[in-house]
Amino acid sequence: MKARIIVKGLALILSLALLGYLFKTSDLGNSVNEAWIDARVRGHGVNGALLFLLMGGVFTAIGLPRQIIAFLGGYAFSVGLGTLLGMLAALLGCMLNFVYARFFGKGLLRTRMGARAGRFDRFIHEHPFSMTVLIRLLPVGSNLLTNLAAGISSIRPTHFFLGTLLGYLPQTLVFALVGSGVHIAPVLKIALAIGLFLVSGALGAYLYRHFRHGQSLDDRIDAALDETDTGVARESLSK
Repeated sequence: MKARIIVKGLALILSLALLGYLFKTSDLGNSVNEAWIDARVRGHGVNGALLFLLMGGVFTAIGLPRQIIAFLGGYAFSVGLGTLLGMLAALLGCMLNFVYARFFGKGLLRTRMGARAGRFDRFIHEHPFSMTVLIRLLPVGSNLLTNLAAGISSIRPTHFFLGTLLGYLPQTLVFALVGSGVHIAPVLKIALAIGLFLVSGALGAYLYRHFRHGQSLDDRIDAALDETDTGVARESLSK
């Protein structure tokens, strides 16, 4: 992976960890907790979980990074439950985008995203489920734009949603770990989260390079993921 991608991912992990620490130790954190997490989600059982799902689904649907929702899930719940609810909230946001694009926004979106949707169609054509998983594993790209492009593509909803849910798992677990680390063993959990982020990002990049079969999902993604390979090739030729 390109170093800039890794740095951006690590910066997000560490900034969220710092935010969580401020939540726990500062007056600002106490007011935020009382105003939202502690007052309405944590310790409120099924109602708190449903409210978290609704909030997370709406916020990811309008473009809030799903990693932040996963972080809040880990902060409000345990790692396991936070991961599960973070994934379901992000999936709900994905479904809202997809349904809007497929049934309400085709005319407008096709004029703006027709080329991107066409690329998406060609990319996932032969193996829609597995290629959707691959897309979600990538450490780069826009979650919102992918959802909208899928909505105006020919992919079946079941393939896209199931592939999305599975592909969301690694990064959701990473950021739920960071959020839960605010409470217990923060250094250990953050270190584990960083390790998992690097592994999942490297896996996504590897799979993209080796299984796209000449298709391109996005020029910026190609440039970000292929630059390292180009540098290695040039170095080999110069020897």
